[in-house]
Amino acid sequence: MNAARRGVATDEMKAVAKDEDVTLEWLIPKIANGSIIIPHNNSRLQKIRVVGIGKGMKTKVNVNIGNSTLNQNLEEEIKKAQVAVKYHADTIMDLSDGGDVGMYRRKLLEVAPIAFGTVPVYEAYNYGIEKHKNPLDITEDDFLNAFEHNVKDGVDYTTIHSGITKDIAKRILSVNRHAGIVSKGGTITAAWMLKYDKENPYYEHFDYLIELARKYDVTFSLGDALRPGSILDSHDELQVQEMINISRLTKQAHEKDVQVMVEGPGHVPLNEVAANVRLAKSLIGEVPYYVLGPLVTDVASGHDHIASAIGAAVSASEGVDLLCYLTPAEHLALPTAEEVKAGLIAYRIAAHAGDLVKLRDKAIKWDMEMTEARRTLNWEKQIALSIDPEEASKIHARTGQLKGNTVPCTMCGGACVYIMLPQQRFAKTEVEKLQQTG
Repeated sequence: MNAARRGVATDEMKAVAKDEDVTLEWLIPKIANGSIIIPHNNSRLQKIRVVGIGKGMKTKVNVNIGNSTLNQNLEEEIKKAQVAVKYHADTIMDLSDGGDVGMYRRKLLEVAPIAFGTVPVYEAYNYGIEKHKNPLDITEDDFLNAFEHNVKDGVDYTTIHSGITKDIAKRILSVNRHAGIVSKGGTITAAWMLKYDKENPYYEHFDYLIELARKYDVTFSLGDALRPGSILDSHDELQVQEMINISRLTKQAHEKDVQVMVEGPGHVPLNEVAANVRLAKSLIGEVPYYVLGPLVTDVASGHDHIASAIGAAVSASEGVDLLCYLTPAEHLALPTAEEVKAGLIAYRIAAHAGDLVKLRDKAIKWDMEMTEARRTLNWEKQIALSIDPEEASKIHARTGQLKGNTVPCTMCGGACVYIMLPQQRFAKTEVEKLQQTG
């Protein structure tokens, strides 16, 4: 942000301009005013694929991985990170809160050369468990040290629950939420404040966090500690009050050239999804908005990647900039590598569906190519253009149908519309085969 405000084009800006097919003259002012961010810690050792997130950029997709206090398997988390990179996640977050969280973070940073995020309060929680057997037996310094450890290790952005204050935490007990607080970071922070009757360290010492973030060029992802965990709680007073606080903190960070994106819900009924984006943007301005889903129903256990992709597509079409995926395991268990893939594919579909609305002239080119490939029965091209070419190829080949281009699939066979219409041109021999087989 500081370089952009001085009119300097960095290597990261040049890479994003090329990837998004925009000019530096168009891009730099938007980085300067905070409407586009490029998360990239200046101490990160390996070369990564940087991405631009924000207004006028393609909608990006984040993948969450990481262990828990009940399940710690480094090889499995590495496999998930590799799946995320293979299937084109734009960013990745390590949400580990069990075992040696620092070691997990550093290992995953090595195998995921994309924008990398963490939630430092999870490390503070882990410290309380490992040292005191109680996650709340931690100090203000433990909160701040956890943030410092993360940024020094090279993470590109951090979720910071700075918007939940002591006053809001005290109101939690009197607000009749159906699902309570479902953010782990929000719950840890609120419980700590209520136990010690102290202010949120990430709110009280936000200036100190800004200093460290500026030093390492780390992006703040200001967390929604009070996001609704049920569609019944959508847009209650707690959620909105936190968002108001976050809008003030965003301005404070921008004054010191620190990049910011703002996190959103959560569980939101379908008729409120668009309104949520508009409300957020009215409060935070054109700052990138990063949403989890949102889930549009609470009853899709085992298929929450689908239920939330519906809300994600609507959110993206309304202007959301980064989508945090959910997997089929959401609310049930730690996801497997295959479930990571399923969630990522669902969200890449949702992101592109949203881009067809907000970036139509650019996004539609992909669909135009696919349409032409389908019209001409060009199977190699259809499969190559698919979001998941491996799955498309496997399905197309599974029934021993006619091989090669210009032949139909087994869905319609000889009744294929592109063979029946006279203006389509296909090899005569293939048409004759179809007529002979009916």
